[in-house]
Amino acid sequence: MATERPSSPPPTFPTTPVPSYPEGTYVATAACLIIGDEVLNGKTKDSNSNFMAKLLFDLGIDLKRIEVIADDEEEIIEAARRLTSKYDLVVTSGGIGPTHDDITYESIAKAFDDEGKLEYHEDTLHRMWEMGKKRYSLQQQTEEQALARKRMALFPVKNSEVLHVSESLWVPVVRMKGRLCILPGVPRLFEQLLTSYMANYVPLPPSSSKPFRVLIHTKMPESNIAPFLTSLQARVKAEGIRVGSYPKLMQGVDVSLIGKDEARLEELAQECCKELSGEVVAQGKLGQEGNA
Repeated sequence: MATERPSSPPPTFPTTPVPSYPEGTYVATAACLIIGDEVLNGKTKDSNSNFMAKLLFDLGIDLKRIEVIADDEEEIIEAARRLTSKYDLVVTSGGIGPTHDDITYESIAKAFDDEGKLEYHEDTLHRMWEMGKKRYSLQQQTEEQALARKRMALFPVKNSEVLHVSESLWVPVVRMKGRLCILPGVPRLFEQLLTSYMANYVPLPPSSSKPFRVLIHTKMPESNIAPFLTSLQARVKAEGIRVGSYPKLMQGVDVSLIGKDEARLEELAQECCKELSGEVVAQGKLGQEGNA
């Protein structure tokens, strides 16, 4: 009886060497730019900005802005220039596939280079071909189909870097001006690439710079606690302390206190517990809070 041959594992490739960064420099602020008509017309539900927000929160990076724009060259150019002028890190999602409306690479090229010159990236084409051989009958593609696939390796030339951050993916992170990163819109790819990129290719805030957070839970409705929280935020704003409230359906409200002074937060947390008949449920460094 014939035995089935085990399939060979998918190919892997070396990642781009991790750069070194000057001591004391790190990414503090960020923005997320979601590009795609399909998000704006409701055909696709965006989860990438939510994933990025959670990841950056745990890393201690302040996500300042999330925008969703159409597959429109002028809008992409304007947003890319504006966001990179204001924030340390900008991540785009979407518009880098093989179809006619995937115009992110060419639009962002024009944002940072008047000519908007694009070139095929040979290493990426090689990785694309090797990874695709097991999944597609590439030899049977028409010339037009092959050209459409190659478009996904047609990258900006000026002010750009091509970073292969995962050995199991052929798709790179294309970084412009050292701070704007172009990522795909497919959630699985976006999440894997962003996680690898943030872990290895970004100078992260040191643990000492991360603020503390205390989470207090109260069973009181949000409308009842609103006057106290409004007064509290006004009192502590000058201290750089942020007060937030997050209703939990039929279960009360979580009140969040974030700041650099741990002792001061503990003092305010006790005040909140008393005023709101609540209890501390988590506290610690941002992204590292343990249950109380």
